[in-house]
Amino acid sequence: MNEEKIRQFGAELQKIEAEIGTVIIGQKDLIRGVLTSMIAGGNVLLEGLPGLGKTQLVKTIGKVLDLEFSRIQFTPDLMPADVTGTSVMTKNSKGEMGLEFRKGPIFSNIVLADEINRATPKTQSALLEAMQEHTVTSGNTTYTLPEPFFVLATQNPLESEGTYPLPEAQMDRFLFKLDVAFPTKAELLEIVTSTTMGSPREANKICSQEQLLEMRGIAKEVPVATPVAEYIMDVVLKSHPDYADAPEMVKKYVRYGASPRGAQAIMMTARVYALMAGRYNIAYEDVKAVAKAALRHRIFLNFEGMADGITADQIIEALLI
Repeated sequence: MNEEKIRQFGAELQKIEAEIGTVIIGQKDLIRGVLTSMIAGGNVLLEGLPGLGKTQLVKTIGKVLDLEFSRIQFTPDLMPADVTGTSVMTKNSKGEMGLEFRKGPIFSNIVLADEINRATPKTQSALLEAMQEHTVTSGNTTYTLPEPFFVLATQNPLESEGTYPLPEAQMDRFLFKLDVAFPTKAELLEIVTSTTMGSPREANKICSQEQLLEMRGIAKEVPVATPVAEYIMDVVLKSHPDYADAPEMVKKYVRYGASPRGAQAIMMTARVYALMAGRYNIAYEDVKAVAKAALRHRIFLNFEGMADGITADQIIEALLI
């Protein structure tokens, strides 16, 4: 790959970030994290307090990237068929009866799974096949979802009543888990001013679906040197308390560590960070830049860790030393 292609990749991504930033005030790290995951082809779990613009961010990204957008409000009474679709009995022009599959809102480019942890485990599991295989199976027929396809899910970290924690298998399907930070005083003032005076600004289309898929293809070509690849494997292996070289903090506080998907997530997204930095190779700083978002939902603390107030981010910091 030549330098011109790398430069174009970085310039295109900067244009996308800038356009999103005209609607979403602040949250630069969050915007970059979501875009990195999408270019790498993964799903994102957004966790933050209500009113921080998680839904608006997803809608804005859909407009800027010219992607078909659908929103599913997850509630306890939501059924799997409300997500994937269902077969209904229909009559054709000849009067013959038959089953016809009516597609659900999952058949879109970007699916916003709003407050995903409010749905029952049965409904949550309806997303598993779509998130991993990009297909939906109804009866004996498998339907392919449109490409590109992403699930961007939100959840509230505070409320526990009426919620169902996501199972580990589903958490592992998210490439990134991103924390939505509360705005600073200056950002809060700008948000309140811009949303209470006149009409809110609408984002413009900057990138097409084809360009996004092309950027994904470019990122997949970025090579990784053997020492860097081994460093990624060491980080993931050391997250397991029964691993001989695991840090004492891991052995004391971790119930079980990251899966192989954690290593895949780091390598896929570190490639994007390398290109954004104008390099055609993954460096150690790229790995460190994406490690928390890639692993924080894949490391599970034991009772002692939770009682002592240890966070997954603290564990990851110990792994990166």
